[in-house]
Amino acid sequence: MYNLFLVSLVVLVYLLVTLGLYIFQRNLLYHPTENNYYGDKLTVKIEKVKIKTDDNIDLLAWYHNKDIKKFKTILYLHGNAGSLENRIHKINHFKDMNINFLLLAWRGFSGNKGEPTEQGLYRDARSAVKWLINQGVIEENIIIYGESLGSGVATEIAQNKNFAGIILESPFTSMVAAGKSKYPIFPIKLLLKDRYESDKKITNIISPILVMHGEVDKIVPFWMGEKMFQLANEPKYSYFSKYDDHMMDFNNELINSIKLFIKSLN
Repeated sequence: MYNLFLVSLVVLVYLLVTLGLYIFQRNLLYHPTENNYYGDKLTVKIEKVKIKTDDNIDLLAWYHNKDIKKFKTILYLHGNAGSLENRIHKINHFKDMNINFLLLAWRGFSGNKGEPTEQGLYRDARSAVKWLINQGVIEENIIIYGESLGSGVATEIAQNKNFAGIILESPFTSMVAAGKSKYPIFPIKLLLKDRYESDKKITNIISPILVMHGEVDKIVPFWMGEKMFQLANEPKYSYFSKYDDHMMDFNNELINSIKLFIKSLN
């Protein structure tokens, strides 16, 4: 009798936790208020702009226009946590490159209205591409840069497009696989709403690709970055760092890899 009660209790707890994962999964996936960096100061000139989505949400973005006719333009799609300010330490390095950039904040992030979802983020990114084109930037001069979760969005919008290039930083194969690595005893494939199945899409990308990943990544397993690189079409390039965690160190080696990749696109 005791054993039956114990089994019933374990099953009940399991079902309750599973229900909680399903109900609160987007709270676990998207962290707009998390702050990973403090005190970084902009050393590159930016203009704060608003980008309207096709479902009428105004998104904050930072725009640096060095020369859209002469240089490529990076559309930077950030990860699942924090604000635009959390990427200052990265975009400061762009001033040393012959590059323009647009750093986009997702719906629900950086004071934007709306709630983040997979389809919502796809709409945000496509609206940013449209905004750049309206500024006079042609598709062939846009580099899509996806950081972590943003790599899933980058992979989606880059399919069958003629973008200049794609940069994937700490990419995952799919959110299903990433979820299974964190919650192996739960039926993630059945529960997940936002799936970001990048491994099924990357073969549809015809633009040159740079994949960057740290071997000691504790959030997205390094094998996922390797797998995405293996699946990518040529021409493709990699920067795999032996010591980097998920938040990659923007050191000289990584920066030079980005510079060389951009140079190869000219």
